[in-house]
Amino acid sequence: KPAVDYFLSQATKYWAEQKSLMTRCHTALGLQRFGNTKIPAAIVASLRENARTTEELGMHWRSNENYYWHQAPIETQAMIIETFRDVAKDDKAVDDCQAWLLKQKQTQGWKTTKATADAVYALLLGGANKLASDALVSVELGGTPVTPENVEPGTGFYQKKFAATEVKAAMGKIKLTKTDKGVSWGSLHWQYLEDVAKITPHEGNPLEVKKALFVKRTTAQGQTLEALKGPLAPGDELVTRIEIRVDRDMEYVHLKNQRGSGTEPVNVISQYQWQGALGYYQMTKDTADHFFIERLPRGTYVFETSVRIQLRGSYPSGIAEIQCMYAPEFNSHSASTPIEVK
Repeated sequence: KPAVDYFLSQATKYWAEQKSLMTRCHTALGLQRFGNTKIPAAIVASLRENARTTEELGMHWRSNENYYWHQAPIETQAMIIETFRDVAKDDKAVDDCQAWLLKQKQTQGWKTTKATADAVYALLLGGANKLASDALVSVELGGTPVTPENVEPGTGFYQKKFAATEVKAAMGKIKLTKTDKGVSWGSLHWQYLEDVAKITPHEGNPLEVKKALFVKRTTAQGQTLEALKGPLAPGDELVTRIEIRVDRDMEYVHLKNQRGSGTEPVNVISQYQWQGALGYYQMTKDTADHFFIERLPRGTYVFETSVRIQLRGSYPSGIAEIQCMYAPEFNSHSASTPIEVK
């Protein structure tokens, strides 16, 4: 008992100096179970003050957005959920924290079996019963309801096929209705063929890509990059600058940068590369450069590739496309810039 009392007093005195959110939650739960209510309430208040809450991502903490398994972001979030349930008795906060766990799983993976077990435990621990309803999101195409057929148990997956003669322009107006509570997400893909010169940038997505062209010139001050203006000549080095912006951590991202038909790449060796803190595998193919990014943390990134002008004529530079393979609904593409070579 003297040893227990000593460490309880240490936790009471020094909890605010603990940087780890998990340690703070351990402290709150431990003191609560030994009858101390003042310090656990202060820890919960501190959690609320430092939390970031959005309608889409729920309640989360920037200091807990880590990657390596030993930093335990999933286990930490699970412990925070238990703290809000046992100490604060706050079902709303529990629901908001559970929403972050689900949204994190949308674009990333749970790294270990322990993280997975803790996440499932936290999702079943309290708040609204997320398994109580099996209602599907209703879909209307052009005002006509889509009747689900052969719904897959567990996932709720189903598909509806239309013959070419049944497809009407009005089907482009789609209405989705969620009838029950809880987190839900999905994606809508409309595929068709279009002249690459008419493609406009896809913006307003959490994952965005922009493409700009520059010409490398050698001057008395050294090599400089000039924005593409006017015609080029065979032998000119054309530099493509690709800018990526992402508002959340993602995994398994594929970036594809198309090349103009009259150009040849300067770098033809496929290899793993590091750029700052970002690692990726770059592969050069006949028509495009491919970048396979295992982990893309939140932020802004710039890629540059070089090609040599080989042929005279007028042709498009092609577009840059990016997509999170783990969550295909996160995707974007740039416009194509025309190239004229004389």
